[in-house]
Amino acid sequence: MPFVEFIAGSISGALGLALGHPLDTVKVRLQAQSMYKGILHCVAKTYSNEGLHGFFKGMAFPVLTTGIINSIVFGSYSNALDYLTQSQRCDRSKPASTAHVFTAGCFSGLMQVFVCAPVDLVKVRLQGQTSAHRYRGPIHCVSVILKEEGPRGLFRGGLALALRDVPCYGLYFLPYEVTRMALTGSGKESDTFAILMAGGTAGVVTWIFATPMDVVKARLQMSGAGGRVYSGVLHCLRVSVREEGARVLFKGLLLNSLRAFPVNAVTFLSYESLMKMFCPPAR
Repeated sequence: MPFVEFIAGSISGALGLALGHPLDTVKVRLQAQSMYKGILHCVAKTYSNEGLHGFFKGMAFPVLTTGIINSIVFGSYSNALDYLTQSQRCDRSKPASTAHVFTAGCFSGLMQVFVCAPVDLVKVRLQGQTSAHRYRGPIHCVSVILKEEGPRGLFRGGLALALRDVPCYGLYFLPYEVTRMALTGSGKESDTFAILMAGGTAGVVTWIFATPMDVVKARLQMSGAGGRVYSGVLHCLRVSVREEGARVLFKGLLLNSLRAFPVNAVTFLSYESLMKMFCPPAR
């Protein structure tokens, strides 16, 4: 059933995003704006100026679209792994090699970039709004970008997104499969604890590698929308490091890690539970 993974990925992705969005908003503001002294200062300022609503800015659009993105990620990964190992995803008796897992993960990262780029751009633009509300909502944000920059504007920061996601989705699935198998044992069915730990570990490991390019992506996406204007990935890297030091590339790492563990634990647990429901054991 090649489409089962897409359905399971869609539902599990929406659950994970809803759980992690408030911390994601704080992370985006820390990365793209220099007015905050740290995590607690950003949280306090956001709450005092905008209330709880401020932490959920930009959530409606990705919640509506994350099903598509996550279905592409999990569906592409699972089907690529099936192809590489010549097996079926419902069959756990043939563990895949690390090379197969990494390759399938990279493929899934590439596939989702084309859909994720405009969605992520709108999310970041809406999350970055503080006192001045340039965009009234997702649809208005898209219309403003199209009017000012044309269709190409919807893919601002797309190269940085690809440089972040293609290798990091390989890393995303690799620690998940390795940790799950280590906690479960070859050929055995994974229990809830193993899946939660493997999913959380995968999220943290991925963000350690992804955060530098995530900073660049966020700054490029805010470029021209009240933020500093950058001509590209290398220009943004040079200017950011020159003005703020190399540590700027790890802005938001703590938040990414704090958010990544529970979000990805829930995402993978939901995904595996749905796959178990869709793929009952053979009798």
